[in-house]
Amino acid sequence: MIEDLVRKNRSCRRFYQNHTIELELLKELVNLARLSPSAANLQPLKYIISCKAETNDLIFPCLKWAAYLRDWEGPVEGERPTSYIIILGDTRITKNFGCDHGIASQSILLGAREKGLAGCMIGAIERENLKKNLNIPDEYEILIVIAIGRPREEIAIVKVKDGDIRYYRDDNKVHYVPKRDLEEVLIGKYS
Repeated sequence: MIEDLVRKNRSCRRFYQNHTIELELLKELVNLARLSPSAANLQPLKYIISCKAETNDLIFPCLKWAAYLRDWEGPVEGERPTSYIIILGDTRITKNFGCDHGIASQSILLGAREKGLAGCMIGAIERENLKKNLNIPDEYEILIVIAIGRPREEIAIVKVKDGDIRYYRDDNKVHYVPKRDLEEVLIGKYS
């Protein structure tokens, strides 16, 4: 059921680093993104995929992890993702990528979750360093990086309390994600 898949699709930030992901699986996930809707059907997104440790080591230091967890600098060695999908916007096609990369990212993450993997969309990126590290040509704008791997953490959805939407971890490293109630996000009573 789609609701179960969406509920399981949480931003995972700790992975089993020894679990390898094959290049073909990453291609399957990008294919899901390719088939997703695109504004005006421009299809301006391009992708860099990585499942090699050497390339991952060039990507990882350019990412910022979990702004609400101020005492956590990101996954330690042994808990880092084993693959990445970098979504780029081809500025030769358009300069405005709208929400295309959000739609593509969700397709990728739902596909990964269906395969027993998890991921995290990362928008806090040292873009110039990443471009330099991977020799990304100037006509491509880095939009988002998706970290993917076998999940190493437990993530639970909880109700928002006192308006605080910040995610947090308990002493057992369970990651809690507060979500607003359905009635709070529905506006008006149209039927």
